[in-house]
Amino acid sequence: MRERLGGTCLNVGCIPSKTLLNSSHKYFEASKHFAEYGVEFKELTFSLEKMQARKEKVVNDLGKGIEGLFRKNKVSYINGFASFIDQNTVEIKKKDGSTENIKAQNFVIATGSEPISLPSISIDEEKIVSSTGALSLKTPPKKMVVLGAGVIGLEMASVWSRLGSEVTIVECADKILATADADISKEMQKILEKQGIKFVLQTKALKATKTNSGISLEIEKADANKESIETDVLLVAIGRKPYTIGLNLENIGPKLDAKARIEVNDNYLTSINNIYAIGDVIKGPMLAHKAEEEGVAVAEIIAGQHGHVNYNAIPSVVYTHPEVAYVGKTEDQIKAEGIDYKVGKFPFLASSRARTSGESEGFVKIITSRSDDMILGAHIIGINAGELIGEICVGIEFKAAAEDIARTSHAHPGYSEAIKEASLAAFASAIHI
Repeated sequence: MRERLGGTCLNVGCIPSKTLLNSSHKYFEASKHFAEYGVEFKELTFSLEKMQARKEKVVNDLGKGIEGLFRKNKVSYINGFASFIDQNTVEIKKKDGSTENIKAQNFVIATGSEPISLPSISIDEEKIVSSTGALSLKTPPKKMVVLGAGVIGLEMASVWSRLGSEVTIVECADKILATADADISKEMQKILEKQGIKFVLQTKALKATKTNSGISLEIEKADANKESIETDVLLVAIGRKPYTIGLNLENIGPKLDAKARIEVNDNYLTSINNIYAIGDVIKGPMLAHKAEEEGVAVAEIIAGQHGHVNYNAIPSVVYTHPEVAYVGKTEDQIKAEGIDYKVGKFPFLASSRARTSGESEGFVKIITSRSDDMILGAHIIGINAGELIGEICVGIEFKAAAEDIARTSHAHPGYSEAIKEASLAAFASAIHI
C-alpha cells in the first residue's frame, strides 16, 4: 500500500515523470544548445542520484500538501486496502494487519489504474520495467527499448535519451500518439527522430528473454518477418487498465464493460444505487485532470447539486520537448462525421517570441465548423503547448468562434500570438504569414 496520498498521478505518474523530464531537459539544453546563446563551459556532468532525490522531494512535498488540505477541510483518511463486504460496508486491511469496517450511505470508487503487461513479457521492474520502474532507474542504460509510442512511452523515452541512452520505440500502430491528430503525430516523430530517438512502427513484440548481457526482444514486423533487438532495459508502456484488484466488486456486482471499466450513468452512479465511480476506473482518457473534474462533479451530485463535466473541453498534453497538446476532435474524426470544416494553421517559425527563444519547432492547428465558425478541435506542438491549450479549452467551454479568439488582443511578443494567428487563419486569413 502507498504511504502517500495523491493517487497514480502524484506517486507513480505525472508528477515524478515531469520532474525527471524537467531535470533531463535542463541537462540536454546545456549540453546541446547553450553555446548558441553564448553560454560556454569546459565540462558538464549530471548526477542521476540528485535528479532522483529531487524527484522524491517534489513528490513527498506535494503529498504532505494534500495531507494539509485534508486537515484544513476536516477530511479524515485511513491508510490500507479496502474491499466491499456489501454496498454499505467496506473492510480496510491496515499495514499492521488489523482491519476496520466502515459503513457509509455512499461510496465513490476512485482507485486509479495500473500498467498493462503482456502475457509473454514478465515485468521485474529492474531490466523489464513498467513506467513505475522507468522512473526509478539508478543508472541510464546504454540501450533502452520502449514498447508503445503513446504519452508515457514518448515521455520516458525523452528522459533517458537526453541522459545518454540509445532509445528505440517499438509500436504496433502505423503512427505514434494514436489519439492525436495525424499532423501532430507526424511532426512529433520527425522532431523526436532529430533528437536521436528511433522508431519501429507496425511491429509487434512477441517475447522478451533475459540474457547475460541484458534483454533480447523478439519482434514481428508488418510483413511477418521476425527479428530480435538487444537492449539493456525494456520499458513496457502499452497503456494502463483500471485498478480494481481486491475491491471484491463481485460482492456488490457493479456492471463492467469489455475493458473491465466500471459502467456509470451521466451522474457517475454505477448499477448499484449508492456507489459511484470516477477517474481511471471508468471510460474516457486516463488523465488526472479529467478525474479531478469528475471528483468535483460527483461531490456536487451527492450533495444534491448539478455537477457536470464537459468532456469536449478536456485537454491532453504530452510533456516532451516540444510539448504536444490537443483538445476536441481530430481532423480525421471530423471527416468521418461528415462535418464541413476549415483548418487554420500557424507555425512557431513565424512567431517572433519563439524565434527569440530558439523554440521555433511546431505549429498551432485549429479546426472550425465552416457553417458557424465554432471551434471543433485544436492541436498544438510547440513550446509551452500544455499552457497554451487552456485558452482553447475556455473557448470551447464558452462556445467561442475562431473569430472571437482572432479578435482578442494577445500580448506581443508572446507564444499565444500563434493561437490568435491560427484562429485568424481558420476564420479568414492569418496576418503574419
